[in-house]
Amino acid sequence: MDNITQIDNNFIEDNTNFTELIDALKAGFSSSDIIVPMRHHHDFPNPAVGADSTLLLMPAWNPSQEAGVKMVTVSPENGQFDLPSIQGTYIYMDAEKGTLKAILEAKSLTAKRTAAASALASSFLSKKNASSLLMIGTGALSVNLILAHASIRPISQVYIWGRSPEKAQAICEVLKHESFNIETVESIDEKISDVDIISCATLSKTPLVLGKHLKEGQHIDLVGAYKKDMREADNDAIAKASVFVDTYQGGLKESGDIVIPLQEGIIKETDIKADLFELCSKIKNGRVNDSEITVFKSVGHALEDLVAAKYYYNKFTHE
Repeated sequence: MDNITQIDNNFIEDNTNFTELIDALKAGFSSSDIIVPMRHHHDFPNPAVGADSTLLLMPAWNPSQEAGVKMVTVSPENGQFDLPSIQGTYIYMDAEKGTLKAILEAKSLTAKRTAAASALASSFLSKKNASSLLMIGTGALSVNLILAHASIRPISQVYIWGRSPEKAQAICEVLKHESFNIETVESIDEKISDVDIISCATLSKTPLVLGKHLKEGQHIDLVGAYKKDMREADNDAIAKASVFVDTYQGGLKESGDIVIPLQEGIIKETDIKADLFELCSKIKNGRVNDSEITVFKSVGHALEDLVAAKYYYNKFTHE
């Protein structure tokens, strides 16, 4: 155990090229080799803060090559401790010998792979000339989502909204030297009808993306709302859009953004156009015209973690 490679958040932050990571994910979703069982999702009481926490276990195997499992806790009330809501570790293994190859901090790995998956979906679903983005949310994902989307589309203008104007402004400072202009907005309604891409990464239980504000040709990227009682888009938005998911396995079961409209008869399972496996394998098409409204719902998938862990391990060891 003394020689186990440890890869921390700083290395991941300093060694991410979103174009490379998106390409690696595309190759992963195009392959039929990686085996991914349904992730374990366990809610457990956290009476000290008055809100449940969640434990997620996300295993994946590429037989005789690499294997891994991510262990994550989600604690929505961590803001009071000045900590991110998501904490976790990734265990990366040799799938032939069963030996441990590396331990990776999962905070940045999760943020990077999640943002890269959204950008991968956007490469199929947003208009190729999409130049403006509204980022809803100011958590750990927001900077990564903005950068990932900007890596595959000619984004020149970014707007950001959050419940904390100070956090939104801080993100503007972090990204002030990028190739796009970025500024805060006081309300979502102020810009939601004017942008090409809307990316939303929050823990909201009430919809923030309302169908009445959407216009033809927009792409909506829904990344937060990871539980069945959470949602970021209302029924009107879902009904107006062509809906895509990262995977059917999780996308149809885990988030209120899809579960609630299914339960209420707003959409049927057969209305979901495709998942990332089908898009990347060219089994199904993404956007079909410039007037279509598209929605991508991401809940995360262990394939993304395994691909990202391999990507960072190879960079770390120069393999």
